[in-house]
Amino acid sequence: MRYIEQEKVVRRMNGRMVVNRVFQGLFMFATALALLALVILLYRIVSQGAGHLSIDFLTNFASRFPDQAGIKAALVGSIWLMAVVAPTSILLGVGSAIYLEEYAKKGRITTFIQMNISNLAGVPSVVFGLLGLTIFVRALALGNSILAAGFTMSLLILPVIIVAAQEAIRSVPGELRDASYGMGATKWQTIVRIILPAAIPGILTGSILALSRAIGETAPLIVVGIPVIIQFLPEGVMDTFTALPMQIYDWSSRPQAEFQTVAAAGIIVLMVVLLFMNSIAVFIRNKFDKSY
Repeated sequence: MRYIEQEKVVRRMNGRMVVNRVFQGLFMFATALALLALVILLYRIVSQGAGHLSIDFLTNFASRFPDQAGIKAALVGSIWLMAVVAPTSILLGVGSAIYLEEYAKKGRITTFIQMNISNLAGVPSVVFGLLGLTIFVRALALGNSILAAGFTMSLLILPVIIVAAQEAIRSVPGELRDASYGMGATKWQTIVRIILPAAIPGILTGSILALSRAIGETAPLIVVGIPVIIQFLPEGVMDTFTALPMQIYDWSSRPQAEFQTVAAAGIIVLMVVLLFMNSIAVFIRNKFDKSY
């Protein structure tokens, strides 16, 4: 201890404490600023659109009269869209993650694939809309149907689901794998009975958050050619439909001030749907999360 200069140690510690307080204040300011913007946005939307919410708004079709406009077709269309997007993206995403983590040999090709998957997660959504227009709408002649839009949205969120599933699979302790192999289980039995049950909270949480992004996207639907107003409900995946983001986009682009209130009411409905999906993600994480 006699070789330690007490004054120098105290001086350095004081400097570090000052830097710590400065960064703590910056982070608190950034958090408060983000929360303030969120509160202002929520207050603006709720105060503007809450008065228009009613049973008629949920059960009426779109109309050129603001007081008669409803969101029935868009709400049902969004449900149909998620019925295609959810199984397609989750099955392909989790299957790809299992292959990359458990079967693919580690090397340059695998590293290149994983790097590009991570990069695709940051590609603008309109690019996926152009891809869907080229492949599903024109090449496969699916038209502006639920199936074409669902496949396009699946491509949009597929990289996010793959990355989330990979991280969940990596978080499973290696001791569980070794114990399964030691008991004589095959690789597939280990994946199905050990790895997936342990990784399912992270996989489902990431998947539901990705689906929440898909249900709120507008740009890919515009590029694919989804109409903004229809006066009927779809009866199958090959039918034309509209979705909540498209309906809100149409209302907000109209010059009449009354339609801005209708658009705010539609945003509230969309937020409720998103909060419901995110609540499911939190419930799944808390219900099935285990400590290993």
